[in-house]
Amino acid sequence: MSASRRDLLLGGGVLAAGAATAARAAPAVAPPDAAWLQAVLERFAGFGIKASGGSGDTASGAWLEGDLTALGYRCERQTFEVPYAEVRKATVAAGDRVATVFPQAIVKTTGVEGLTLPLKPANAGGSLDGAIALVVLPFSRWVSMAQPPVDLALKDVFDRGAAAAVVVTTGPTGEAIGLNVSATKPGFQKPVVILAPKDAEPFVAAAKAGATVTLTVDAEVGRRPTFNLIGRLDRGAAKTLIVTTPRSGWFGCAAERGAGVAVWLSLAHALAAAKPGVNLEFVATSGHEYIYLGGEQYLEHHAPKPADTRLWVHIGASAAARDWHELATLRPLPSADSQRVLTATPDLLDRTRAAFKGLNGLEAVYEANKANAGGELVNVIEAGYGSAIGLYGGHRFFHTAGDDMRCVSGELVAPVAKAFRAAIDAALKA
Repeated sequence: MSASRRDLLLGGGVLAAGAATAARAAPAVAPPDAAWLQAVLERFAGFGIKASGGSGDTASGAWLEGDLTALGYRCERQTFEVPYAEVRKATVAAGDRVATVFPQAIVKTTGVEGLTLPLKPANAGGSLDGAIALVVLPFSRWVSMAQPPVDLALKDVFDRGAAAAVVVTTGPTGEAIGLNVSATKPGFQKPVVILAPKDAEPFVAAAKAGATVTLTVDAEVGRRPTFNLIGRLDRGAAKTLIVTTPRSGWFGCAAERGAGVAVWLSLAHALAAAKPGVNLEFVATSGHEYIYLGGEQYLEHHAPKPADTRLWVHIGASAAARDWHELATLRPLPSADSQRVLTATPDLLDRTRAAFKGLNGLEAVYEANKANAGGELVNVIEAGYGSAIGLYGGHRFFHTAGDDMRCVSGELVAPVAKAFRAAIDAALKA
């Protein structure tokens, strides 16, 4: 079942006909239907860019709020502030070659006129005073500014006097990869932009020649409000089941965030109908790209205490993203990308492995600890929550503008949603 384009673009908390009808018609206890999940994915993708506090993030949160309210959840918004940048122009130009760049948060602007300076390779050594540094990262599925190859390279070029940095995020698609960044720690006070590897060749040549380039980052920057959506269904029980998923990200996040949102929403429907012997708390966080800011806000100010929590389930990035063959061009496969990781606390390892058996990348369930857990679950474990299951991953188009509906489908999400339901049922019986 697919929603119309008009349905996909409707926002503001009113449930669109396509996704809402599909959601209400979904079986409450049976495994979620792939068509239902497809409608949810299309609905989420239709909100566009999910940058925290922006129109897409806000509209998707309002949509989920409406759906949970209709199911009987008592919903509230936990508000907080995040940095933002509304970009008017972001380019780097060398002669007649002009490439669009992604201004890396927390965004520092150049002004309308830009910076016109020599471009120099970061690995050449020596002073970078009065120059823009070109940092070419090694191949990886990049995630964060905190990763040592990124952080150390940028510290180095700015220590050597660079006026700005152009970073080539060499990765599996040739696209620019947005990097998560702390909203609370002091960042670099000079412009940093991401240049797509597919556009990098003429600028690598320009840097080797010490040619003059113009880097322009013209944007409105500041802080704006966003919110975590918290939906609670009290059953009068002594303990609570918490299910969390992030909904924000740098781009459209169809697979990165959409797959997790679809699983999360299917569980909200199924568990509301099943009436397990726990209270239910479903949380869709914003601020994820600011290194789990929304999750930290929820954990610190709102989450039930560990003693009052029966189980915490976190559905993180790339829960069911498409895999691709790397041939002359990338060719989509009907199977899921295996670069997804599942962890569980020791009391739930065997049950979780049984629930996810046969799902590539997820059947090797690791113990949830600081070394293995990823994303927001690290903070959950460190806060003392004794029983937890968490997923995280980084698919091929992770953190890129190419993460659209090509990268995910209801068929890929369905077995993951079914497995999470089975794992929760088994955990609650433990």
